[in-house]
Amino acid sequence: MAGKIMVVDDSASIRQLVGFTLKNAGYDVVEASDGRDAVSKLGGTRVGMLITDLNMPNMDGIELVRKVRSDASHKFIPIIMLTTESQDAKKQEGKAAGATGWIVKPFKPDQLLAVVKKVFG
Repeated sequence: MAGKIMVVDDSASIRQLVGFTLKNAGYDVVEASDGRDAVSKLGGTRVGMLITDLNMPNMDGIELVRKVRSDASHKFIPIIMLTTESQDAKKQEGKAAGATGWIVKPFKPDQLLAVVKKVFG
């Protein structure tokens, strides 16, 4: 098993697509429906990487990144933003919050796996 990755997106179809892509590549996947769900699941689950949407209810991706970075046990895990947002200002905000990388939807599964392998191994 290559490692455990948490996929955070309010869209069930995106979670399924990303999860399917990662599972086929040998990764273990944990799904969360928004930032708040992710934070609660991170409390009891060790993950090696986080892939999160930006625009979600309850807690958006930027707030999630800040929350994860403030927790010593998850401070250094790679966090990839997977979002429809492509504006430089949003990317800068994500980077400032602590995001490791940025993928714009729609994405190609090969593109996602290339980024995952690059930052996670």
